[in-house]
Amino acid sequence: MKSILILSHAMELGGAEKSLLGLLNAIDSKKYQVDLFLMRHEGSLLEDIPENINLLPEIPAYTVLARPLKDVIKERHFILAFGRIVGKIKARSYEKKRNIIDSGVGLEYSHKYTVPYMPKIQKQKVYDMAIQFLTPHYFVEQKVRAKKKIAWIHTDYSKVQINVESELKMWKKYDKIVSISDAVTESFLKVFPDLKDKIVVIENILPEQLIYKQMDEFDVSEEMFSEGVKLLSIGRYCYAKTDNIPNICSRMLNKGINITWYIIGFGVAEELIKEKIREEKMENHVILLGKKQNPYPYIKACDIYVQPSRYEGKSVAVREAQLIKKPVIITNYSTAKSQLENEIDGLIVPMENKDCADQMVEIIQDVEKLRKISEACSKRDYSNKREVQKLYKLFE
Repeated sequence: MKSILILSHAMELGGAEKSLLGLLNAIDSKKYQVDLFLMRHEGSLLEDIPENINLLPEIPAYTVLARPLKDVIKERHFILAFGRIVGKIKARSYEKKRNIIDSGVGLEYSHKYTVPYMPKIQKQKVYDMAIQFLTPHYFVEQKVRAKKKIAWIHTDYSKVQINVESELKMWKKYDKIVSISDAVTESFLKVFPDLKDKIVVIENILPEQLIYKQMDEFDVSEEMFSEGVKLLSIGRYCYAKTDNIPNICSRMLNKGINITWYIIGFGVAEELIKEKIREEKMENHVILLGKKQNPYPYIKACDIYVQPSRYEGKSVAVREAQLIKKPVIITNYSTAKSQLENEIDGLIVPMENKDCADQMVEIIQDVEKLRKISEACSKRDYSNKREVQKLYKLFE
């Protein structure tokens, strides 16, 4: 039996975490023994980890990366706090010199400058394969013994600012790099063309049976109580995902369409989105549902699922909505055409708020088009279960 270690951050309610669940469900437990190491035993999806997966004990040192520095110091992780402080100072210096803000350098450096002080993971064991599922990819490379090491990409690299030289050194140490779509591969190779021979595409695998089971777990009619067309979006409360919704909704209402737009999510920009809702006077039409462990009854209850993102790698929530046979509308972010077939199993609209609103109004009025898209979704397999065969081939 082959042994696999998969390392990830936690099991919060997010697209990458759901695709990890899909992968864990798809791996043949008769042929592969899987250990899962989570830096933090946190998140609403923790209880959904399959029983045949061996969840390794939490190692306290790895939990410090996502917690306030004052707590890390209070718990006497002094050397790890030092590493984080060094990483923060160097990241700020790098960003200041290049006049950039909100880059991915801070997260990368946080891991880069703490990894030397981290303990080994299962130091007595040599795995046949070790996978680091979320970036930055320092821990599997330096703290796990394995015959083959794999790093996963979930991000559209055309939309993030990074230290290319630093990350290239990190990526080069892996035997293979897994991308979740052709579009994500293309954006990654524009930044790292020298890594072309390492990259392979394995699309997100959805936990299909779990989704079908959970979508009927409870009734959401008291929360999604409005008349008219019910729109739903799922995503972090942030600039990249949801902060444009109040303005788009306002524009649509001004055209005489009766809609209510529900949002499932959480994030640092929650107050900003609430402020935008107040500015647009959308309190009765844009409803924040908050964080939901099980979003599937809400997807089932909506009329149209909308992903109004500014960028995505490949949205798991869109695939989940298609699996539940809902018509889907997405904005024309750079990887949109790899997400769905426009006018066939979903619709792509402009990203600019006015044009987005105009086209969404036209779509909502075209009931027959929406019916055909829903019908097309019902004939397709969105679980991607066969993608796990590509993982098995990486053992060769």
